[in-house]
Amino acid sequence: MDRHTPNKNVINPKDFLKKEETKVNKFNNALAVAITKGVGSMWSAYIFALLSLLSLPAILVTINPAFKVAFPKWIITTSMITLIAWISQNFLQLVLLPVIMVGQNVIQDQQDAKAATDHNTLTYLANLQEEQMKELEAIKDRLSQL
Repeated sequence: MDRHTPNKNVINPKDFLKKEETKVNKFNNALAVAITKGVGSMWSAYIFALLSLLSLPAILVTINPAFKVAFPKWIITTSMITLIAWISQNFLQLVLLPVIMVGQNVIQDQQDAKAATDHNTLTYLANLQEEQMKELEAIKDRLSQL
């Protein structure tokens, strides 16, 4: 038998995980995984850090009004502070958190399927090894009788 021929006792994780899903669920899961991977990147961390730094001048001006001349007026206005607060508090926390959780659940299901197939494969190999050891023991007994 060719080494690359699939073995009937070894299940591919993709086959193990297969279940009927609606098109909406497939789309939702794919989108959640994509967003999870995107938000879990350093580029997102840089963007979020930049977003949080945009509100820093307004805080500094509130603490010390002398800083008012150091920053452009548009960055210390109440509307800018409100916009940044809405993006960071409402959108990022209320929208991205559930999406990331769904993405993590989908990824975890894939990992569970891989672990199950690895377990099945290792069980098959261990059983096969036991059979081979029994056969070798029988051959050894026959040879010792000769």
